[in-house]
Amino acid sequence: MTISVGEKLPNVTMVKATANGPEQVQSSDYFAGKKVALFSVPGAFTPTCSAKHLPGFVEKADDLKAKGVDEIVGTAVNDAFVMGAWNQAAGSDDITMLADGNADFAEGVGLTMDGSGFGMGKRGQRFSMVVNDGVVEQLNVEEGGEFKVSSADYMLDQL
Repeated sequence: MTISVGEKLPNVTMVKATANGPEQVQSSDYFAGKKVALFSVPGAFTPTCSAKHLPGFVEKADDLKAKGVDEIVGTAVNDAFVMGAWNQAAGSDDITMLADGNADFAEGVGLTMDGSGFGMGKRGQRFSMVVNDGVVEQLNVEEGGEFKVSSADYMLDQL
């Protein structure tokens, strides 16, 4: 069942990509006490994700923070090394990458997809959400193959 606005995020282990290597974090602790703009992509380095999704959040980081966002988080069903390399290649210091290598977060929020037709296995859907103190305030889930409602611009309009 897909998470809804007003519900608390599931408590799962994710892995933060840091300059010092992977760091395990518990989602309940990580999202506590702050307002987070979170976006999820099917995979780092994939075409739409790299050409549009991540660059939009990089470009709009200051605008999001001006609207009260404390942190911008990108997540995907990839390992922390891939997420860190993707942020180095196309992201910025304004984006925190949380790897969901086992799809625990994507499953916990009920937003997985089957990418096996593309050799990708189980992945997280393309979505974005505003999370305030661990509670979902806004949730924007894309239809298959779309990129509209999960963009940084769309989120800015919601804030």
